Amino acid sequence: MDLTLAMLCLLVLWPVMLVATILVLFSGSGPVFYSQRRFGHDGKIFRCFKFRTMQADADRRLRELLESSPAISAIWQRDRKLLDDPRITYFGRFLRRYSIDELPQLFNVVRGEMSIVGPRPLATDEAHFYADAFPIYCSLKPGITGPWQVSGRNQISFEGRAQLDCEYARTKSVSQDVLIILRTIPVVLLGTGY
Repeated sequence: MDLTLAMLCLLVLWPVMLVATILVLFSGSGPVFYSQRRFGHDGKIFRCFKFRTMQADADRRLRELLESSPAISAIWQRDRKLLDDPRITYFGRFLRRYSIDELPQLFNVVRGEMSIVGPRPLATDEAHFYADAFPIYCSLKPGITGPWQVSGRNQISFEGRAQLDCEYARTKSVSQDVLIILRTIPVVLLGTGY
């Protein structure tokens, strides 16, 4: 089912991905795609693909920002996100708002590293946020969409995210996955899930 859905999405959404590629190219120097090491099924590490939405020197800018402000550093340590992240490009904000930056993860699904629905793939330095729930996270393939994306996304703490993933693992079914996919559509189209 994952492979079929991913192939259908790639067939239908290639024009959107082409426009996204052009927007990233216009957003400054740097590659079109960004990949980051993430935990997958059974804790295996894989490269998770996204359209690049940040400036090419984003890592350096983040270090400088965190060193200059203890308050911002505390927010980053807690949430791993910044509300008004200065590293994000002009077009990157648009791509993130409508989750277009996530579309290259369809290739991760085709490669068997991700599922359409599942917990969000954890970065390799985020496992400690899940604490005792990390083995439950590793029992599933990470997904492009999941309970976190349709339940408040960036307003949810890592603890809340772990609880959602544990509940999803406990009650996982095809009907639940279909419901999450259906709930994802308005979140993406209205740009309310970023």
